[in-house]
Amino acid sequence: MAGAGDSHNDLAELMLERIADILLVVADVGNGDYSTRLRSDFPSDHPLSTLYEGINQMISSLATEQQRSAAYQQELEEKLAMIEVQRAAIRELSTPIIEVWEGVLCLPVVGVLDSTRSAEMTEALLSAIVEKKADCAIIDITGIQVMDTGTADHFLRMARAVRLLGANCLLTGINPAIAQTIIHMGVDLSGVVTHRTMRNALQRYVERFLDDRDDELNSR
Repeated sequence: MAGAGDSHNDLAELMLERIADILLVVADVGNGDYSTRLRSDFPSDHPLSTLYEGINQMISSLATEQQRSAAYQQELEEKLAMIEVQRAAIRELSTPIIEVWEGVLCLPVVGVLDSTRSAEMTEALLSAIVEKKADCAIIDITGIQVMDTGTADHFLRMARAVRLLGANCLLTGINPAIAQTIIHMGVDLSGVVTHRTMRNALQRYVERFLDDRDDELNSR
């Protein structure tokens, strides 16, 4: 009887050890370690050997899926980074600020101007004025065919921001339809200097620049 009791205790202890092994492996998998495998010293037809093999296969499947998920995540991050680069390039192309003369910047506006795009344009223009130490900014709206109250307000805000930096702001390219719309809406553009074309604005600026330089030379 004592021998049978010892065998029963040994078997129970062995089973506890095997269960502990299983729990340790499962814990490793839960922590993201898929390299651990269970090794059985039982015959292949033993129930524990079958259980071990099933757990090992499950771990292998999880490891494969984890690798696929990591590869997909990396691919997704690379695509998102590429999209952000493309967005930055599009924003830069949609807000081309050109230095047409020393101290003179030109911002040609094409397409629809909403609040987000207006804010981006204003930020880019103000940054360029500070960087280039420009004293004149020409906003050309030849590419805009329709203007509503919101769009007109965007340009007024942009012009005020430019003047706050001590630079002049000229608005060019107003077509007859937009001129009539502005008058009809009662938009006050009295604080903004306008010219028919960018060429006219630049010509006027150069003439004034040369006159100021001549005055300075004559005063010496």
